[in-house]
Amino acid sequence: MLFFAMMRAMKWLLLVLYLLILSFRLWLRYLNLQHLKQHGHKVPAGFAEVVDQKLLARTSDYTMATSRVGLVESLFGSVLLLIFIFGGLIDWYDSWVLGLTSSFVGQGVLFIVGLMLAQAVLDVPFSLYRTFVLEERFQFNTSTPRIWLADLLKSLGIGGLLLSLVTAGALALVQASPNGWWLWVWGFLALITLLLMYLSPVLIEPLFFKFQPLQKEELAERVKAVMGQAGLQVDRVQQVDASRRSKHSNAYFTGIGRVKRIVLFDTLLEQMTDDEIIGILAHEAGHWKLGHIWKRLLTMELVSLVFCWLAWQLLAWDGLTGLFGLDQISFVGQVMLLGFLASLVSFPLTPISSALSRRHEWQADQFALDLTGESLPLTHALIKLCKENLSNLHPHPLYAWFYYSHPPVVARIARLSAGYKQH
Repeated sequence: MLFFAMMRAMKWLLLVLYLLILSFRLWLRYLNLQHLKQHGHKVPAGFAEVVDQKLLARTSDYTMATSRVGLVESLFGSVLLLIFIFGGLIDWYDSWVLGLTSSFVGQGVLFIVGLMLAQAVLDVPFSLYRTFVLEERFQFNTSTPRIWLADLLKSLGIGGLLLSLVTAGALALVQASPNGWWLWVWGFLALITLLLMYLSPVLIEPLFFKFQPLQKEELAERVKAVMGQAGLQVDRVQQVDASRRSKHSNAYFTGIGRVKRIVLFDTLLEQMTDDEIIGILAHEAGHWKLGHIWKRLLTMELVSLVFCWLAWQLLAWDGLTGLFGLDQISFVGQVMLLGFLASLVSFPLTPISSALSRRHEWQADQFALDLTGESLPLTHALIKLCKENLSNLHPHPLYAWFYYSHPPVVARIARLSAGYKQH
């Protein structure tokens, strides 16, 4: 009797802990918005020539609007998750899936893919609102219902296929090696991660976007020359038709190993000068040259290894389902419960991860400054990116410390202008 009483107490403890974390997240969001209301009318240093009161007001309105949508979506998802896990829905869903097939692998695939499809359906209203109401209101949206629907169907098809294959492969390894599957599953997932880094740029991304060689040949040669100075071999410099969906701009590196590919949004090419684009790419080159990419990948894989080992240990424990007030459920159902526990445990680590990411951004900024010999191109590019994307220029310091993977842009510009040196 004492054991069962303790299990019931643990269920409520987990529920309370989740609600406390949710409340803290909402409080941080409230702080951030209140800070914006108080300081959103102030033009930051370095922005006087490109930002006026009208643009600041528009930026504040956009931040407020996106935050409200994010708040509603977050609360909706949280309520559904609580109902699913603590309201007994997971028990019903698990029993329903088990009744469809007796195959261990098949049950797991149906369980996971079914949840993916349900989540995709529930996200449809939010996606439609974000695209055709919110983004339209602030003149960012260039997509059409046809493009939106095509993207949704392709995402579901590709995501469902990949998720089915990965789940089936992992569960087959669990079935084949019940006493040591954690290491095999970790190795399998690590291999899939590396494989997707190779294949996604050439097989998946072209299904959504049209890629072509950079039309500005002189800029392409400059990019290759600057990357060569950084010791990076650039195989191709391409532009992508991102403007068919949105006016937001970006640039990124793809590829792994010695050969890299640079992709520039056509919106970025319209908004930036050649010097500013070089400044952005010099920053991205810094991430590769300083080893940030492989360090993040290695960290992710080490965390994954630890999680696989802990999962192996906890799944062999009879009391896991009892923590949630449940009787026995399937293996993959218990994995989902572990994922919920992992989200609780990892939440306090969020600011540590954010701080490490910001440190990498500072280092990449310094690399770009050293590589190009000047700070103005990257500085002007960051200011333009903020202006064109209506980025919040006044985040609350605590909110930024906890969540921001990049340093607040005003602080970045101040350090770049001062010729920042990493200590």
